Amino acid sequence: MIDEIRKLLNTDKIVIGTERTLKLLRKGEVGKVFVSRNAEPEAKKDLEYYKKVGGVEVNLLEVNNEELGTICGKPFLVSVIGVKK
Repeated sequence: MIDEIRKLLNTDKIVIGTERTLKLLRKGEVGKVFVSRNAEPEAKKDLEYYKKVGGVEVNLLEVNNEELGTICGKPFLVSVIGVKK
């Protein structure tokens, strides 16, 4: 899954951040989500809801939010990444 994220970083389909991803999920614009293993429990709960009602693919990663931020080339923690449809 990490390789898939690295490939997506070179496109305009990726959304970084919990709030931005949830906002686009509510609009039905996100089809896949990657979640770090130590993301906030409330965020995981919200994402599971969208998985059930919206058929969104939610992938739980083995990396923590610090590692995910590094993979994304960001100088901050990243807990959630969304992929636009």
